[in-house]
Amino acid sequence: MAALARWCVRHRLIAVLLWLLAFGGVTAAAAVAGPSYSNDYGVPGTESGRAARLLQEGFPGLGGDSDTVVWHTPDGSVRAAGVERTMTRTLARIAGLPGVASVSGPYGGHAGHAGHGHGRHGGHPGRSAHATHRLATHRISEDGRTAYATVTFAQQAEDIRRSEARSVVRVAEAAERDGLQVELGGSAVEVTESPRGHTAEVVGVAVAAVVLLLAFGSLAASLLPIATALVGVGTAYAGIGLLGHAMTVADFAPMLAMLIGLGVGIDYALFIVTRHRRGLKRGLSVAEAAGSAVATTGRAVVFAGATVCIALLGMLILRLGFLNGVAVAASLTVMLTVAASVTLLPALLSYIGPRALSRRERRRLADRGPRPELPTGLAARWSALVERRPKLLGSLAVAVVALLALPTLSLHLGTSDQGNDPRASTTRKAYDLLAEGFGPGVNGPLTLVTRVDGGDDKFALDTLDTTLRATRGVASVTPAVFASGGRIAHLTVVPTTAPQSQATSDLVDRLRTKVLPRAEAGTSLDVQVGGVTAGHDDFAEVIVGKLPLFVGVVIGFGCLLLLVAFRSLGIPLKAAVMNIAAVAAAFGVVVAVFQWGWGSEALGLGRAGPIEPFLPVIMVSVLFGLSMDYQVFLVSRMYEEWLETGDNRRAVRVGLAETSRVINSAAVIMISVFLAFVLSGDRVIAMFGIALASAVALDAFVLRTLLVPALMHLLGAANWWLPGWLERRLPRISIEPPECRAAHERLGRVSVEELREEQQHDVRDIPG
Repeated sequence: MAALARWCVRHRLIAVLLWLLAFGGVTAAAAVAGPSYSNDYGVPGTESGRAARLLQEGFPGLGGDSDTVVWHTPDGSVRAAGVERTMTRTLARIAGLPGVASVSGPYGGHAGHAGHGHGRHGGHPGRSAHATHRLATHRISEDGRTAYATVTFAQQAEDIRRSEARSVVRVAEAAERDGLQVELGGSAVEVTESPRGHTAEVVGVAVAAVVLLLAFGSLAASLLPIATALVGVGTAYAGIGLLGHAMTVADFAPMLAMLIGLGVGIDYALFIVTRHRRGLKRGLSVAEAAGSAVATTGRAVVFAGATVCIALLGMLILRLGFLNGVAVAASLTVMLTVAASVTLLPALLSYIGPRALSRRERRRLADRGPRPELPTGLAARWSALVERRPKLLGSLAVAVVALLALPTLSLHLGTSDQGNDPRASTTRKAYDLLAEGFGPGVNGPLTLVTRVDGGDDKFALDTLDTTLRATRGVASVTPAVFASGGRIAHLTVVPTTAPQSQATSDLVDRLRTKVLPRAEAGTSLDVQVGGVTAGHDDFAEVIVGKLPLFVGVVIGFGCLLLLVAFRSLGIPLKAAVMNIAAVAAAFGVVVAVFQWGWGSEALGLGRAGPIEPFLPVIMVSVLFGLSMDYQVFLVSRMYEEWLETGDNRRAVRVGLAETSRVINSAAVIMISVFLAFVLSGDRVIAMFGIALASAVALDAFVLRTLLVPALMHLLGAANWWLPGWLERRLPRISIEPPECRAAHERLGRVSVEELREEQQHDVRDIPG
């Protein structure tokens, strides 16, 4: 690592130009290739997935995305001559737009084949408002005030041009006037909702710049971590665009990767710049300080980044296509931010020279000469307080974690739909109008599909709709529709309850286990239940079923890395417990905000609803990796002191005092970046932002700087115990090389006793 840093410093122009060339080249290639993201979150092998494939096989015309135009008259009726004339003309114009395959309306003038809605998650039937076209024989509500038409596109939502979707929205909204409300729902319509651009990224970076300026007192030093992170994340962002052409990459993956990359990228650079500044204060030259920083803290950054990537790549064991893309995309971003931190950053540090220190620090260095920097003030006093009151403070930390984690007990996994969109969005208004006019179940239809073989099967299907209408929880049923050739048929069942209701999930289970098996008796029918809720339930079931294995593998591998690095059984076990606690508390906050709705509307995040099924998997990966960062930076300093003195109390006190300030600064930056992504307006990204910000805040300010050191004080030398037979068999991984530690000791001998006396004076000021 030291040799790499020295090369980057000596050839700083080449290092900078190589990164700029990589950034420009990948960005240009991505611009030429164009994006290729997917919102198909289908899970192979599920019943809803088989239903979707069978439906596509028998009714290929249903493959295009179907969106909904809904109109409502507060007074009067949609059957009024003026309303009918306006909307008939509007639907005719929409039918003639590019990319539109057909339009089916309530007035009989635009009949056409009806598409099958695939919703927010593409091939995983999920978006509900636009799937209502086959659900009722009449598209006008009983009170005559609401009607809807179905716009079927020639392609799925991810393949529809934004301009085509915008044209449909413009034509439909042009029909709105006093006494006539027109709203639109569906996947294609959703992408036309006015985006918030890159506000989230700008706000997060701006807050990070302020924190860095306050921490360093040097404008030049505060800009370097941001510049390094932006180059690394920017290169990765463009690379993810190219990655989408080689594998399935979820449509939210680039934003999630940017969220993670900005957070860890700025933090990694912050740690290295902090070590570089410490070297300058001890009298090292700029090149020596940069080399020493990369050789010491840079090694910890590489180790921490590797743990993040390992945790993220753990998602590959789930064998879910869209999660594979998320894992690779996020890992690529972390790897590039780490690479930028240990190569680009030292080159930039050599450019700014002594200006990495503030003017006051440079004057002090010139007046007093090099001095080792030992912690004084609040950091030293807090560390001593934890040493004095480990039981009290540890109990307080446990109480805070337990309180935040309580809402997790009511966690409900499910897929949000347009009913969870912000109140002001046209998709939410369309959803609500349909629910009010036609019942909540119209937004979440169930599709029953089967192969048909012979007259007995057709007779059974002809009578199945009667059986289904008599089933508890069913509002209406369409008669069986047979494909050309009569070998495949489908029916549509409208539940009495909303898509996200537990009662609708119970209906799916009742149909699969009781109603349909009885109806299939004596026939060759094998009716598959698909549709909105069925797909959601199947998806959540697969994720939850694989979650224990996934969590076990990720935590187990991370503990193994810590075991090898710190030669201790206690350190990795505590880390595993702390990580689980952080995840539970973060999910508690997410449940309170998104599932219970505490402030979700005020934040512009829409109505309360379920938590996305894939959120636990991704959050466990990300949070485990991020919390390992703080564990490595905190415990590595304690471990170094333990090796030098063999005094556990001193090791914990010194390690906490010397790292708490930089960990807290890094946490504030990461929290700011994560919370800024709430401004993205995307519910899923906002979930990640709030969950990550909550977990990092808890991890940095409660777990790592309070509970972990309190427990380590209570356990004493047992923290570092390792059986002899295991010690002999473990490979050796040194986070900080011995030669750097020796150099550190030599540099610190000049004035170390003087500063230790100052630190002891601060400690003695703490009451009782």
